[in-house]
Amino acid sequence: MGFRSRFGRPLLIFLAASALGLAAARDFPPGRIPAAEFSKIIESFSEEEGYFLSDNLISNEDGYLSVLGKLRELRVSGGAYLGVGPEQNFTYIAKIRPSIAFLVDIRRQAMIQHLMYKALFHLSKNRADFLSRLLSRRLTGKEAPGADSSVAALMDYFANAPPDILYFTSNLAEMERAIQSDFEFPLSKEDRDLLTNTARSFYTDGLDVSFRFKSPGRGGFGMPSMRELVEQVDAEGKPGNYLASATDFQFVRALHEKNRIIPVCGDFAGSKTLKAIAGYLRAHSCTVNVFYTSNVEMYLFQNGRFGNFVENVKALPAAPGSVFIRSANNRWRWPSSGYRMATMLQYISVFLKDEQEGLYPDYWTLVRMHLIPIDP
Repeated sequence: MGFRSRFGRPLLIFLAASALGLAAARDFPPGRIPAAEFSKIIESFSEEEGYFLSDNLISNEDGYLSVLGKLRELRVSGGAYLGVGPEQNFTYIAKIRPSIAFLVDIRRQAMIQHLMYKALFHLSKNRADFLSRLLSRRLTGKEAPGADSSVAALMDYFANAPPDILYFTSNLAEMERAIQSDFEFPLSKEDRDLLTNTARSFYTDGLDVSFRFKSPGRGGFGMPSMRELVEQVDAEGKPGNYLASATDFQFVRALHEKNRIIPVCGDFAGSKTLKAIAGYLRAHSCTVNVFYTSNVEMYLFQNGRFGNFVENVKALPAAPGSVFIRSANNRWRWPSSGYRMATMLQYISVFLKDEQEGLYPDYWTLVRMHLIPIDP
């Protein structure tokens, strides 16, 4: 899909930024972050939980793979990754190969869900085992998939495997133990309830689990299911989800085992979380290479807090080629994309320059101006 600016100076700024895009990001120092430090970072960087209108158990962004080819072309790799929301982060992490990742969400439920995912990666040796534990469907019989099974075989098996309440109960206990003992992160009663409710959603709905609003009657019909997102193909017609490749899955798993995927409860426009992450990365001479914001900036505009977010972005140690990945409701705006949610790229340096010049009066201008062109 392609996005063309209608606000002038697009070609020169894209060519200049594209050349800068080859600049290498600085990586986080090698080695495993100790569990005690991992837990302390979560606790000390987190802010008070805020309200959001949905439980993003699964992404609703069907266009999330459309930017992968351009990221490869621009050689976006390494450095630090910042993201928001649920599992789509794992696909971007698998493709970009950062040395550390912070997942920031205003919902504490999202933070607990990522600790649940971390426990599942920790307990599972391969994709089949991971999905078995996540969905509480046992691997039994000669048709049970193995480590090298195709994504189609995985999806077919788990679409037909029955949920097992005893397996769910034992999985939940193992995940809770891993979080509290292996990761040294203490769970309050409220946290344990969030963990239980999140895990139960995957047990109940299986591969049909999808994005949902908290308030009944708000719509949300037609949201992609987990299976649809996992089976999504990129612009070249190839599977791109992190579960489609054993190699990608193992990269994410290895980064988790090093405690380098760190979930934090925080507000993009808050006074604490992003600044704490910025300070931590600077102290370790690491630059932010990718910042996946989804459509959070829309809500920041609505709440009059976009300026606070800009100040937080300025604090981040970004490289000249660092990029935003954004997603926006397609509606009638980019009919050629073919997606319900259109995904786009922009250089962080271009964003900061445009914002300084006062070029972003509203969200819809932001997501249409000076984007990195993506071929259809």
